[in-house]
This record gives sequence, C-alpha cells and structure tokens, in this order.
Amino acid sequence: MADAARVRDIVDLAPRWTGADAIRLNQMFRGRDSAEMLHALFTDAMLGPTALVSSFGAESAVLLHLVGKIRPDVPVIFLDTGKHFPETIAYRDALARQIGLTNIINVTPDPLDIAARDANGLRWSYDPDGCCALRKVAPLAKALLPYDAHISGRKAFQSSSRANLPRFEVDGDGRMKVNPLVDWDKAALDAYAAAHTLPPHPLVAQGYLSIGCAPCTSIVKPGEDPRSGRWAGWDKVECGIHTPIDGDDGTNDPVF
Repeated sequence: MADAARVRDIVDLAPRWTGADAIRLNQMFRGRDSAEMLHALFTDAMLGPTALVSSFGAESAVLLHLVGKIRPDVPVIFLDTGKHFPETIAYRDALARQIGLTNIINVTPDPLDIAARDANGLRWSYDPDGCCALRKVAPLAKALLPYDAHISGRKAFQSSSRANLPRFEVDGDGRMKVNPLVDWDKAALDAYAAAHTLPPHPLVAQGYLSIGCAPCTSIVKPGEDPRSGRWAGWDKVECGIHTPIDGDDGTNDPVF
C-alpha cells in the first residue's frame, strides 16, 4: 500500500499491509526515538485504526505512558484470561487512572469455549498451549478485527526469541504490528519510569520479572532472562499472540 489512505476492497475490509510496507516504515523511522515515532504515527494517522495491546505486566507502564501522552483515548486491549494475579487487575486500574487512559478494553474468553474446553479451569496444567489459544489467542484475534495496526510492548532483551525483533512487522492477518520499545534495555525502562514516577507492578519486588497468568508465572532466578519465569518446566516461551503456537485441537484433552 502506498500510504495510509490506501484503497481497499469495499467488501473485504481486512487490513492489507505487506512486508514491503514494514520495510518502508522501519527505514523511515530508523534512528528516531520511540516517542517521536509514536507521535508521528498517531498525529499523522499513518497506520489507520490502531490499538495498543498490554498485559499490564512488569514493564508495561513505560509504553502505556508514551502512548497515553499522545492519545489518552487510544484503545488499550487487556486480555482478562480469568487466570491473572489479583495484583495485575489492581495494577491495571491504578495505572490507567494515573496515566489518564480512557479506553481500556477488557477482553475475556468466550464462555461457551471455556465450558467446552476448560470447564475445570485446569487446562494450563496439562496443555498450556491450548490454554493460551483458548484464553488469549482467540479472544485477541476477535478483538483486533476493527484495527489496521496494533502496538506491542515486546523488547529484544527479554529473551532469545525476541532478540531480532524489528520495530515494524506484519502479522499473519495482514495487520501492522509496531514494537516501539524493541531497542530499550532494562536501564532505559527503569530511568523512564523513575523520571515519570510510574509505579512498578507490585509483584516485581518479589522477583516476578515477566508477569502473565498466575498458574504459569514463577519467580526468576538470578542470571536468568526475564521470560524464564513463564511456563517453567515446559518447552514454551510465548503465549501465541506474537508467535504462532499449536492451538487447542482437542488432541491433548484428558480422558476421564
């Protein structure tokens, strides 16, 4: 697509970004800081309808603040899986009030899907990929349908699987994904948070450095990367909303 005012089929309104568009945007904003980039993207409406997806986890405050200063009414999608720490829910509400975010969209799994595939709430214990597909991937895919682009808080230093992330990429649905903090390290995040008096997630002080659903989040040991506390004991490093995983096809359902 040549610009933000691209022409799309009047029946199929799905976004149609291409890899070439991502390359162009990466080149356009090379060397420009994250705040400047976000300001240009929003004030010039370069990406069309855009949402921010946030876990309100250990490092979420910085990106929420950067975007909130520009667009406090930006849609902020929070995946309320039903398995979060109560501290995360309280942190979400307190941080949104402090920053002044006015459009938090609380997305929950389909209750019929939960009843059919995780009625006892224990799928995380034997099929974490299927649990993530049910409680995160499917609800987010539906929530993102109105948007041409979404913003992610992923950072390269978090894990080896994120080491080579670009600022702009296109997801499997042809939607532009923006990673404004990809080149920020922990020191830069901490400095920004301190400068703007942003509160940390209350569980960080206890050693939880990457915070997701309570059953699948553990304390990070000294020297480990921040994501090592997610799905400990499983060959799994992503929930699937950023990297495709094997979904819940029923093959891992227990037989009682």
